[in-house]
Parts: sequence; structure tokens; C-alpha cells
Amino acid sequence: MLEEFKEEEIVNKVGGRFKLSALIQKRIVALNRGARPLVELQTKNHMEVVVQEIMEDKIYLDQSGEVAITEEAVSPLEGVEYDDAGPSLEDLAP
Repeated sequence: MLEEFKEEEIVNKVGGRFKLSALIQKRIVALNRGARPLVELQTKNHMEVVVQEIMEDKIYLDQSGEVAITEEAVSPLEGVEYDDAGPSLEDLAP
């Protein structure tokens, strides 16, 4: 019963089974190609990662049917390039 409730909750959150299927498929492809997960889980199972990203409102399908990331999901360090020593103090400054 609980699993059925979770399934319906996620289907409703995305806007239907077709959208859910498309979102999961596209996001898993992105993760397989090296995209970083937007949630911290102790698993390498991409399906679990994608479902958690959806439940935490980190990703959605945009109007063109592509995966979009919510602004809240973007890490402040996303896009910062750094060498082996890590990011500089300038990179970390607000």
C-alpha cells in the first residue's frame, strides 16, 4: 500500500506516467554520461538518485520536454573550476 502511494505521489508530481518515464530516462542517460547527482545518497543506483531528485523538486521536464534543474538544486560551487588543491578563496566568497 505504501509503495502504491509513493508511486502515485511521484506520478502526480511530474504530471503523468508518460512525463515521469521520459524524465527518468533522460536523467539516467545524463547521469550515465557523467552528470553529477543533485542529491546525496549512499547508492550508485541511478534510478534511486533520479527518484529522489524528483521527490526533492530538483529536476523537472521543461516545456520542450527536456530535463531542467531548479535553481535551488544548483550548487554554489557548480561550474567552479579548480586544480588539485581545490577551489580558491575567491571562488568560495559570496
